[in-house]
Amino acid sequence: MPDRTEPPLRADETRTLRAFLDYHRDTLRRKTSGLTADQLRTPLPPSDMTLGGLLKHLAYVESHWCSVVLTGAPALAPFDTVDWSADPDWDWHSAADDSPAAVRELYDTTVAAADRLLDAALAVAGPEQLSAREDRHGGGRFSLRWILVHLVEEYARHNGHADLLREAVDGSTGE
Repeated sequence: MPDRTEPPLRADETRTLRAFLDYHRDTLRRKTSGLTADQLRTPLPPSDMTLGGLLKHLAYVESHWCSVVLTGAPALAPFDTVDWSADPDWDWHSAADDSPAAVRELYDTTVAAADRLLDAALAVAGPEQLSAREDRHGGGRFSLRWILVHLVEEYARHNGHADLLREAVDGSTGE
C-alpha cells in the first residue's frame, strides 16, 4: 500500500495546503492500489463511477486547474486532444479502456506536472498569485489559495466515493 504522510499540525498556510493536497492524493493512490483492470472498471450501481474513472478524472482536474486555469496554457496531455463535446465525461468513460499501469502512470505524471506548475506560481507571489483565467461566472481571477483549497475539496469529496467503491469491489475498508 502506498505511503501517506499526515499533514503537519503546525505549519504556514502554503505548507499546510500542499500537505493536505498530497495527503488526499496519496489517499486516492491507496484506495486504488493493488486492483486489477476489472476491479478498476467495476461500478457501484446505480452510479457508473469507477475507481479507474476517479483516477483519470482527478488527473484531468489537476490538469484543468493547474495548467488551464492557473497558467492559461493548454490542458496537459492527453486531455488537450479530447473531443469534450463528443463526450463531456470522457475522463470517466475512457478509463475502462486503460490498463491499471496506464491509468496510474497518467495520474502520477499529471500530478507531477501540476506540482511543477504550482511550485512555479507559488514562487512568484505565494498563495496570492492570481490565475491567468477568470471565473466563468464573472468573479474575476482565482487566487492560488482558492485553487489549492478547491483541489483539496475535490479530492476529499471523491475520496469518499473511493471508500464506497473500494469496499464494493473487494471489501477493503479503512482510511
